[in-house]
Amino acid sequence: MIRKSFFFGLLIALGVLLYLNPNFKTVSAGVAILLFGMIMLEEGFKVFTKGPLQNILKKATNKLYKSIMAGAFVTALIQSSSLVSVITISFISAGLITLAEGLGLIFGANIGTTATAWLVAGFGLKIKISALAMPMLVFGIIFSFQKKVTFKGIGNVLAGLGFFFLGIHYMKEGFDVFKEYIDLTEYAVSGFLGVLIYTGLGIIITTILQSSSATLALILTALAAGQIEYENALALAIGANIGTTITAILGALNSNSAGKRLAVAHFIFNGITGLVAMALIFPLAKLVNNLSEILNIASENYTLKLAVFHTIFNVLGVVLMIPFIKRLERFLMRFFKETTDKDVDEPKYLNEAALKFPGSAISALVKESKYLYKNSVFEIVAHALNIHREDIKSGEKLKTIIKKSKTDFKTDIEDLYYTKVKTIYGEIIKYASTAQGSLNLNNKQIKAIMAIKIANRKMVEIIKDARELNKNITLVLNMDNKYLQKEYDSYRKKLTEVLRVIYLFRTENEAEKYEIKLKELKKEAKASVRKSNKSIDKLIRKNLITAEMASSLFNDYTNVNDMVKKLIDVAELLYGKKDTLLDNE
Repeated sequence: MIRKSFFFGLLIALGVLLYLNPNFKTVSAGVAILLFGMIMLEEGFKVFTKGPLQNILKKATNKLYKSIMAGAFVTALIQSSSLVSVITISFISAGLITLAEGLGLIFGANIGTTATAWLVAGFGLKIKISALAMPMLVFGIIFSFQKKVTFKGIGNVLAGLGFFFLGIHYMKEGFDVFKEYIDLTEYAVSGFLGVLIYTGLGIIITTILQSSSATLALILTALAAGQIEYENALALAIGANIGTTITAILGALNSNSAGKRLAVAHFIFNGITGLVAMALIFPLAKLVNNLSEILNIASENYTLKLAVFHTIFNVLGVVLMIPFIKRLERFLMRFFKETTDKDVDEPKYLNEAALKFPGSAISALVKESKYLYKNSVFEIVAHALNIHREDIKSGEKLKTIIKKSKTDFKTDIEDLYYTKVKTIYGEIIKYASTAQGSLNLNNKQIKAIMAIKIANRKMVEIIKDARELNKNITLVLNMDNKYLQKEYDSYRKKLTEVLRVIYLFRTENEAEKYEIKLKELKKEAKASVRKSNKSIDKLIRKNLITAEMASSLFNDYTNVNDMVKKLIDVAELLYGKKDTLLDNE
């Protein structure tokens, strides 16, 4: 409600301002065109985030300096720190990168935003930019009408750059006309009071425009037209940096904990950087003058000097924050905790942030499926056999475990399925279907999602099979027929062995050894299904079991072998060939 009121109030104020001062409309139009250009640029580069850009950000995060460099490079290239933030949040949410690695990308993105200042100051204000913007718009629109997604992306990037430069052209023209009627330098305020006032003004403008790059372009064009003093422009640039975090905070209000952590980290980083820059604004301005002499930048070239200042204080902020990055991570993890009341029947890894890109969406699905197996399916099958999970994980002989495990666990598998599996299984299928429908997936990614769906379907089938088996295991425990008990103990041993090998396969380093063992067990199960059970035939001939008992044994014999195959299928799909499903770019 507050945001809507603010929005309508802003529209009314803008309308009144344009009515009272028609000369302001050219500057306003320039800002609007520039913002539209930035939106198109972001949309264009989103096409490439599903491949090269996503790979750069994901693979360049094993070292902090690499994270910072990757964040700076990608932001400078795509002119959008917000898109880098969205990708980073999706990666953290899906568990592809840690929070510390994500912070490195965000720190780098701040340095990358300085490219806008250099682009506008060193290029946009020095030549007749409209002459370059028009061909970009023409070719951009032609490309954007193509059916191929890559061409559409190139078209949006070209058109975005065209609108970006055209916006600068109109802003520049607007300020040139504007100064004939009003001289804004009359409102200049010097000293620290001016720093405070103009930093605050920079924050307000950036909050309204929702883009620090647009604010910076506005400051540079006004400075080039002589409408603001250089000293006040420095303070406005600091305000623009702080103001962009307000947008991030507002955007993260409805986000998950990963989004909130990153938004607060961004706010802390930019806030501290801004405060340091404000405190050192005059020494830094002197440093800029000295560097300008070395770089042969004219003393009157205030736009380039502002670009130098903007770069210096952003780099200074990163240098100051690097020693505290681990402490910041610990603080954020402590302050924004995951909800602890979330049971297995609710998704742990599935969230909207991870659903923005194929890699992070598939990673979230894999992690959720593994979590479902480890915390639900493994428990349900073990308890259906009246075996403790810790015994399966131990190195104790299987024969000993089966012999000592004669207590009925009274496991309500139906209840466990509804409380711990059904909901989360439904959410996994829904999430996978959403990813298939909303994301531009390649063949490898489509196959990966299909494999995840199959693995989950088999897990549900395993639980249903375990429910039927558990009924007869419970009945046999209360019977005196030792021959029948022996047969069911062999079934329990067979499944316990499979559960143990899968546990070792997913937890031990020697995965290949256990993978071979699983293949052998699967082969045996397939062969067993086709053969008759000789031991059951023998019991029937000797009248050691009734016809009803024999029927149950034969049914469960097939059932157990099916469970073995399905359990191994799930293990191979989720854990086989390490990271096969995750390596889907």
